[in-house]
Amino acid sequence: MRLHTLKPAPGSRRRRKRVGRGAGSGHGQTSGRGDKGQKARSGPRLRPWFEGGQMPLTRRLPKRGFTNVFRKTYALINVGTLEKRFEAGSEVTPQALLERGLIAALRDGVKVLGEGDITKALTVQAHRFSKSAAEKIAAAGGKVVVIGA
Repeated sequence: MRLHTLKPAPGSRRRRKRVGRGAGSGHGQTSGRGDKGQKARSGPRLRPWFEGGQMPLTRRLPKRGFTNVFRKTYALINVGTLEKRFEAGSEVTPQALLERGLIAALRDGVKVLGEGDITKALTVQAHRFSKSAAEKIAAAGGKVVVIGA
């Protein structure tokens, strides 16, 4: 194989459709837009959710419930995961969890949950702890540090 022999895969490259270039092109006169009507005109396009003047779906459906804008969303991590990913005696911080890819984003903080077992003594810093997680970390000889308390 040489550079001058490389070609795109058959059918992967298509010519651009040139509209409004005469009847012989097959896309002349109305340029594939049909005759008359809102979509045949030039100017701003229709919004994707526009329903032709009909009452829009979002206004037809009843509105129920409410959105709690004060709700906090925590990044969750289990003690079993900490057991697998950290060495005994190490300090577990939200930044360390983020760097190792154990949490995707910090959000409003980190909450440690009690799923799994832990045998290593770790110093765990987080914004929240479930009761079982705090008990398991303490029982393993570790330390629980609540951030922002």
